[in-house]
Order: sequence, then C-alpha cells, then structure tokens
Amino acid sequence: MMRTILVAGTDLFSVASRELGDATQWYRIAALNGVSDPMIFGLTSLHIPDFDASAGNGLPGA
Repeated sequence: MMRTILVAGTDLFSVASRELGDATQWYRIAALNGVSDPMIFGLTSLHIPDFDASAGNGLPGA
C-alpha cells in the first residue's frame, strides 16, 4: 500500500534505502512524485511506492 512521508534535507537514495530497504529503487519514488533531481531541499512530502523486489537494479525498465 502506497504511503506518504515527510522528509527534509536528504536525497532519494537515502529515502529509498530507509523506506524500501533498497537505495537503487530511488527512481521509483522520483517517478511517483514527478521529480527528476534525487536531492531534496527543504521540507517535502513524498509518496512511497510498495517495495518491488524485481525493481532493485536502479535502472528504470531494465
């Protein structure tokens, strides 16, 4: 089930590692939230997708 979190001054690699257990899934968070820059400045609300074990290579569509 997708959830929403609040983060500040971090990056999507760290968020993916903490929330999904896999930093390489950062691009899924980026795509879901319509962002391209993995750096997060200020307070930001992010939607977090469900973990997908098959998406762990860090390359969208690969």
